[in-house]
Amino acid sequence: MGLKFNLTHTDPESKARRGQIITDHGVIETPIFMPVGTLGTVKGVHQQELKQEIKAEVILGNTYHLYLRPGTEILEEAGGLHKFMNWDLPILTDSGGYQVYSLAHKRKITEEGVTFSSHIDGSKHFFSPETSMDIQRSIGADIIMAFDECTPYPCDYNYAKNSLDMTHRWLKRCCDHVDSTKSMYGHHQSLFPIVQGSTYTDLRIKSAEVIASFEREGNAIGGLSVGEPDDEMYAMTEVVCDILPKDKPRYLMGVGTPANLLENIALGVDMFDCVLPTRNARHGLIYTWNGMMNMKNKKWEKDFSPLDENGTASVDLLYSKAYVRHLFASKELLGPQITSIHNLAFYLELMRQARLHIEAGDYRKWKDQMVPKLLTRI
Repeated sequence: MGLKFNLTHTDPESKARRGQIITDHGVIETPIFMPVGTLGTVKGVHQQELKQEIKAEVILGNTYHLYLRPGTEILEEAGGLHKFMNWDLPILTDSGGYQVYSLAHKRKITEEGVTFSSHIDGSKHFFSPETSMDIQRSIGADIIMAFDECTPYPCDYNYAKNSLDMTHRWLKRCCDHVDSTKSMYGHHQSLFPIVQGSTYTDLRIKSAEVIASFEREGNAIGGLSVGEPDDEMYAMTEVVCDILPKDKPRYLMGVGTPANLLENIALGVDMFDCVLPTRNARHGLIYTWNGMMNMKNKKWEKDFSPLDENGTASVDLLYSKAYVRHLFASKELLGPQITSIHNLAFYLELMRQARLHIEAGDYRKWKDQMVPKLLTRI
């Protein structure tokens, strides 16, 4: 069928949008947060819990990691990642570009592509725009990402400019390859280009214009979760969203905290992903409507009230703060499982509330009230 985007509501006081992304594996309500399932699993969370407790509508897979383990041969024999992990809702895969960026001491970038060493065994591998597309075809994601170079922060202007130009040349190769090959496993695969340009306004404008000119089914904004201050992230996001087409979904990659999500929704972003809710959960940090709580703190040792009275996951009422603290103090695996489910459920409920307020036309007012609460440490 192909990907379709229906824009249903806009907020009168901000650039926030409410819509639907329609894929062959189901409808994604936007704005949406996508849990990260790097290796075909959201760490510590069953697929059943993702659906029933967290109510996830789409998850991510990681091209670099899935290419190394289990490998495309096994994925193809299984019938693609959907069947391999028993997940029948949409999947998005990144291109491997960010992981290559993070392997700075283990890779070499040329015009043809990137040679890198595996973090597992040191073996040498090569990714080009074409091989990235082929691997993502094999994985079978509904949405696949263009192969790009993610620049670090801070970044020299000339390096950022040269990298951007190469990313645009790579995009042409990605598009040509995708358009000359067929989707696998009987469902459509949509290619999203990625806007780059570091924190330089003129480069971001140039990149957004180039990316928009390719007229793909959706567009992504990359390179804004690499250590830059929040105000720079917001400034670049606003510049880019003002240029990217209004009738296509906009995906801000690798962002972020609950406050980051609400602020970027107000700038016109539709899709987010980040490892933060699960990574922080594994260290005992949970997000609530009243702020952040460190479940390792002694203050919860004798607090037998529910983990989160206002939470939407069953674990929020089933287990007390004291019990969850005990699990972390005892290094029991159940502790990170409970907090991971809680955090992801909170993120997805935050997105549902955002959609309701966009529909009601009072998103800006609600966001301005919520952000200070979300930044509070309890």
